[in-house]
Amino acid sequence: MKPIIVANWKMQFTSEKTLETTKKLLELFKEEKIDPQKIEIIICPSFAALPQAAQLLKNKGIKLGAQDCFWEEKGAFTGEASPSDLKEMGADYVILGHSERRENLAETDEMIHKKIKAALLAKLIPILCVGETFDERQKGVKDYKIINQVTKALEGTEIKPGEQIIVAYEPVWVIGSGQAVAPEEAHYTAKVIEQRIIDLIGFSLTKEASSFIYGGSVDEKNIKDFVTGEISGALVGSASLDPDQFVKLIKSIL
Repeated sequence: MKPIIVANWKMQFTSEKTLETTKKLLELFKEEKIDPQKIEIIICPSFAALPQAAQLLKNKGIKLGAQDCFWEEKGAFTGEASPSDLKEMGADYVILGHSERRENLAETDEMIHKKIKAALLAKLIPILCVGETFDERQKGVKDYKIINQVTKALEGTEIKPGEQIIVAYEPVWVIGSGQAVAPEEAHYTAKVIEQRIIDLIGFSLTKEASSFIYGGSVDEKNIKDFVTGEISGALVGSASLDPDQFVKLIKSIL
């Protein structure tokens, strides 16, 4: 399986800045001979910039992702975006359950569960984010918290042959801190997550349909320690905002 790198641009760029950054990235990918056949690069801009980014990325081999979706296809849901609408814009992936949405917007596991089912129905690949807070870590309930998040998100979800789901382990307490967890702990946690998914959907389908990535203060200096074994890639925040830095990060695992 080729490495997976997800750039989560959050609400950091205006639409104009998104286009400028995307153009610069495409230029650098060409200059540095980065082959999309060897690495899955997924750019996740804000909702407002999705259509323009989709036009720039079309036929370039770089995939487009959204940062969230709603669980219904249409209706009186002010401010929301349906999975099918995102797919129509050109998205192939959608980030779901990011800790910032869980904390700032009171997103629950039940809501995330419904979003995953809706995303799969629309042929989007969900990137499910799970992770513990510092307080939960200190209390020794990290594994329980993550297993519970995975269970509530995926239990009762039918994952058909050919469908994919990515699970991103993002310890909440390291996001934006500049300090990642020890790679050994990330790999251990990926095994914990994988075993829970095996319990839910079976060994064969888990191996065929799921991938695991790490998110939390990843940069070009430490990413190589994470992207090996059970961990296929990274969910990158701050280090994806500067095109030169992001390209260095990508090159470090090729």
